[in-house]
Amino acid sequence: MDFSVVISLGYVVASGLFIFGLKMLGSPATARKGNMISAVGMLIAIVVALLDQGIVEFQWILGGMVVGGAIGAIAARAVAMTSMPEMVALFNGLGGAASLLVGWAALAPDATTFTLVTIVLSILIGGITLTGSLIAYGKLSEKLASGAITFTGQQIVNTLIIAGVVGSAVMFCIEPANTSWLYAVIGLSLVFGIMVVIPIGGADMPVVISLLNSYSGLAACAAGFAIDNNVLIVAGSLVGASGIILTQIMCKAMNRSLSNVLFSGFASVSNEVTEIDGEIKPINAEDAYYILEAATNVAIIPGYGMAVAQAQHVVKELADLLEANGAEVNFGIHPVAGRMPGHMNVLLAEADVPYDQLLEMDEINPRMESVDVAIVIGANDVVNPAAREIESSPIYGMPVINVADARTVFVLKRSMASGFAGIENPLFYKENTRMIFGDAKETLSKLVRELAG
Repeated sequence: MDFSVVISLGYVVASGLFIFGLKMLGSPATARKGNMISAVGMLIAIVVALLDQGIVEFQWILGGMVVGGAIGAIAARAVAMTSMPEMVALFNGLGGAASLLVGWAALAPDATTFTLVTIVLSILIGGITLTGSLIAYGKLSEKLASGAITFTGQQIVNTLIIAGVVGSAVMFCIEPANTSWLYAVIGLSLVFGIMVVIPIGGADMPVVISLLNSYSGLAACAAGFAIDNNVLIVAGSLVGASGIILTQIMCKAMNRSLSNVLFSGFASVSNEVTEIDGEIKPINAEDAYYILEAATNVAIIPGYGMAVAQAQHVVKELADLLEANGAEVNFGIHPVAGRMPGHMNVLLAEADVPYDQLLEMDEINPRMESVDVAIVIGANDVVNPAAREIESSPIYGMPVINVADARTVFVLKRSMASGFAGIENPLFYKENTRMIFGDAKETLSKLVRELAG
């Protein structure tokens, strides 16, 4: 058989595994298997690409794969679930860095204009993804201020950077021998990545992560054109397209346009302070038990606070006891709960919560009026009724889980501090709301002991 046919067949198999694996990632029940299938596809793609390039001495490549694989395995096992958003941001950044380096390495004296354009695109998008992801990591890990960072003349600076990038890119394509223009594109793209993300508030980070994921795919796609590698083009296109689709889903879930997220931020929408009528009604776990014990329909709404408390396993234990007591239990999952898309799904899947109990916002909201007790665990902005009731609120119009419609609402929080968006929540003052202050895991453990006893 012709060796070129084997190479082409390997690319087709790898591309097919990418597509099939991505399809399986769309369901929690098949996501783990889909991830493994995609990983096998990537391994095949790497091996075939090396053979296609005629590389014979593999020792350095194998050494890099072993070292990189070890780092990835250790990081994946060691990272806490609360730090998963930061790790995803770093992975996006590393993908951008890889595309930047591949595009740079593809530069050759006899490069055509088309190749030069794809090199510039891979470097530009890769550079933006790298530094933008590092800033997102800093905001998510709270090593940087999570709020929007703005300064006077910011738009003018950004405009000058864009003009510089375009001008340098055009000059590089005209005079590829003058590498100063290429270095200018690299430097400006890295600076622009920082400038793009710093004015975006922490509450918008789920959208930013999705968008940066798309950028990393587009950079890989451009790098694929630069080195004429079909499987890299396919893989980059899949990541880019899926990232854009996920970004649109996130924006819809927040009732925000992408342009509003990128060029505005919560801080610029409205800072009007709204006076909320009512008073806080605290309750302890022992008293909450009596209400739960009589409930026949319970909805659990997880948020980032559940991740911080690492309470997902105790939540599963509580749900099992409630079901044994005759209650129907479901979990309401908001698309932007947590600090990355699918954050709550991953946490609950880790605790072996059945997939059919994980209801999306549109599924659980129509049922909320029939819910006896809604338990909000560390969620804030995604259950904030201000989105429906207060027109001056920055999140007005944002789809939220309507827990206020339940007969009784338990809100588990450490304190009365506002959520990641920094917005007051009228839910805490509702007549049917009871606040249970303290560590969520400890509170849930007390409820488990009461129900078990």
